[in-house]
Amino acid sequence: MSTADNSILGLKLPTDPRWVDLASISLKEILTDHAFCEQKAATHCISLIQLFPDKQDIVNAIAPIVTEEWGHFRMVWAEMKKRGFELSKQRKDDYVNLLLQNTPKGIPSEDKLLHKLMICAMIEARSCERFRLLSENLEEESLRKFYYKFMVSEAGHYRLFIDLAEKYYPEEKVKNTWQQWLKIEEQVLHHLAPRGDRMH
Repeated sequence: MSTADNSILGLKLPTDPRWVDLASISLKEILTDHAFCEQKAATHCISLIQLFPDKQDIVNAIAPIVTEEWGHFRMVWAEMKKRGFELSKQRKDDYVNLLLQNTPKGIPSEDKLLHKLMICAMIEARSCERFRLLSENLEEESLRKFYYKFMVSEAGHYRLFIDLAEKYYPEEKVKNTWQQWLKIEEQVLHHLAPRGDRMH
């Protein structure tokens, strides 16, 4: 079974099959967006450490992820340079912004970390699923292998964020909150048309 199988990741809605077709004909755009996604992932991990410096498990687990995500940016940038692509301007990530807008209001301060970890896990899970599609459907073999590596990495990150949540919250609470976020993500995707120039 694939590392990014939806039954493993728990995703409620598979990516529209048209997305990978659009992405394959917008390679410069999808690589550009991917590069910025990796930048933002590194920045977000740094912000988690800044927000929760007293939580040793968070600092220990996420510090290496910062390095890894920045390494991913460099990998994507190297692939772009090899193809003669420029980075161009960063774009809005409507998917991530909509997820953040759905963060519950008025929650106890001690639960804020839980929801931040759930959002991180969700983004990693969806990225993992998208990378699987690219690794299986792009025509160029080198790019299929390129995205297979990213798929495996994102699957590990998704699991890491879930495991971190379970260090600080009861397992049942984490499970229920994750289910809430899976439903939120399904609603978010219903509002977004598939775009081949966006990773999400």
